[in-house]
Amino acid sequence: MRKIIASAAAVALSAGLATASPAVARGGDHHHANDSQRLVKGVTVNGILQHLRAFQAIADRNDGNRASGLSGHVASLDYVAKRLKKAGYNVTKQPFTFAFSRDLAPATLSQTAPEAKDFETHSFDYSGSGDVTGTVVPIDLVLPPPAEPGSTSGCEAADFPAAPTGDAVALMQRGTCTFADKANNAAAAGYDAAIIFNEGQEGRQELLTGTLGEPVAIPVVGLSFADGQSLAQTDGAQVHVTTSTENDPNRTTYNLIADLPKKQARKVKHPDQVVVVGAHLDSVAAGPGINDNGSGSATILEIAEELAEAKPRALQRPVRFAFWGAEEAGLLGAEHYVANLTPEQLSTIYANLNFDMLGSTNYVRFVYDGNGSEGGQAGPAGSDAIESIFTDWFDRKNLASAATDFDGRSDYGPFIDAGIPAGGLFSGAEGVKTEEQAATYGGTAGAAYDACYHAECDDMSNISTKALHELGDAAAHATWVMLTAKQGLHPDGSIAPKKFSKKSAGLTPGSLHHSVR
Repeated sequence: MRKIIASAAAVALSAGLATASPAVARGGDHHHANDSQRLVKGVTVNGILQHLRAFQAIADRNDGNRASGLSGHVASLDYVAKRLKKAGYNVTKQPFTFAFSRDLAPATLSQTAPEAKDFETHSFDYSGSGDVTGTVVPIDLVLPPPAEPGSTSGCEAADFPAAPTGDAVALMQRGTCTFADKANNAAAAGYDAAIIFNEGQEGRQELLTGTLGEPVAIPVVGLSFADGQSLAQTDGAQVHVTTSTENDPNRTTYNLIADLPKKQARKVKHPDQVVVVGAHLDSVAAGPGINDNGSGSATILEIAEELAEAKPRALQRPVRFAFWGAEEAGLLGAEHYVANLTPEQLSTIYANLNFDMLGSTNYVRFVYDGNGSEGGQAGPAGSDAIESIFTDWFDRKNLASAATDFDGRSDYGPFIDAGIPAGGLFSGAEGVKTEEQAATYGGTAGAAYDACYHAECDDMSNISTKALHELGDAAAHATWVMLTAKQGLHPDGSIAPKKFSKKSAGLTPGSLHHSVR
C-alpha cells in the first residue's frame, strides 16, 4: 500500500456560479481537505506507467495493437477488469456490435504519368481493397482553397463527369460533406478508386486520414493538400492505387463499466448523481496506442485503484469508471452506452469527466472549454464549473493551461449531446504546437503535440512522464472534487440538463476523433 500523505486543502463546486473555487475546510468537513490530497498523492506516475507497460506487453503479444474487435483489445479489457475486481468494484462488460475495419497492408499511391512520382498516403477506415491504375479526374475542386472550410467537392452526384474509358480515379477535396458521401458518390458514378486530399486552410494541410463510417466498394486513400493540389494541376495524370483492407460490418466489442461495491454505494449521500469518469481503451490497428489512449485509460485505472484504497468515508455521489470500446471507429462505445440508458437511468448521470491522451511528448495542458469562452460551443449547464475545477488546480500549481473546444472528437460527445455536463483534459494529438505555446509550455514549436498519433510508434517511448504527472494529478483532483463537493453544479445541487443537439453544439458528422469529413 502506498504511503498516502494528507494536507489541508479542499475544493468545492461553487453554488450558483459558473466557476469552482478553493474553499477552506471547516469543522466536520475537515476530512474532505485531507482526502483530496490523499487521492492526488496516491495516484503516481509509476502507478500509471505500470498499467502502460501492461498495455504495451498486450500489444506486443497481439500483432502490435489493442484495437476494438481484435485480440489485443480483449486482453486489455481482461487486464483492466481483473485490476478493478481486485480493487473491489462491480465490473460489467457491455457488448455491442460495430463495423470493423483495418489495413492488412499499407496503402500506396504513385503517379505513373506523365512522370513517375510516389505520394505519402493512407487508406480511409472502411476503404475497399483494390489495385487500380487509372486516369485522375478532378471533381469540383476549389483551388486556391476558400478562406474558410467550404468546398463541396464530390458532395453531389452531379459533381461527377462520366468516368473515362478504362479505370478512373476521382480526385476530391475535403470540405462540407462526409468522406462517405464523397466515396459513395464516386463509386455510384462508375469510378474505380477515390483520392480525398486536405482542403488547404491552416490546420487542413497535412496528410488526410479519416473514416468512411461503413464499408465502401472502392479503394479510398488520402493526400495532403500540397500533394493533392500538385496532382490536380498535372495534365493527363495517371495514378496507381493499392489498398488491402479487412472490413466486418458486425464485429463484437465491449465497454467495461466499474461501479462502487454495494456496501460502499449505500453510504453515498446522493446515489442518483453518478459521475462517469471515462477513457477509451482501444487503440487504432496501426499501433499499440500507449498515448492514445493507453495514457487516459491507465490514469483512470490508477485513480480507481487509489480511490478504493483510500476508502473514502463521505462521498456525496457515486463514481462509475468507464473504459470505452470502438472510440477509434467514431465514439461508438460511448454512443452505445448513452443510447441504451433508459430516461430514468440517464437522469441519474450527474456529469462526465473524459480523459483522452494525457502523455503527449510535445504537450500542452488543454482543458475542455466548458463555457465556450474561447469561441467554441459551450457545454451543457455545469460544464463551466467542471472546467474551473481543472483551471483552478493548475493556477494554484502555477501551471498554465489552455482551453480546447468541445469539437466532438472524443467520448464526451454523446454525453453533452444528451445534455449532461462534461469536462476533462487533453495533451494534444496531431495538431501543431505554436510559438506562443512553446514559450509557455516548453517543447518544440512547429511540431505535432504527438508525432506518433495513430502510428506504430505510439509505444512506451511516446510518453511524457512530466505530462502524466501534471495531468494525472489534475485528473485525480477533479474526480475527487466531483465526488465529494457538497454544493452541486447548480444552487439546488441538481444538473437540470437543457436540450443540447449535435447541430447546435457543432457536433456535426465529421467532428469525431477519427474524422469523417
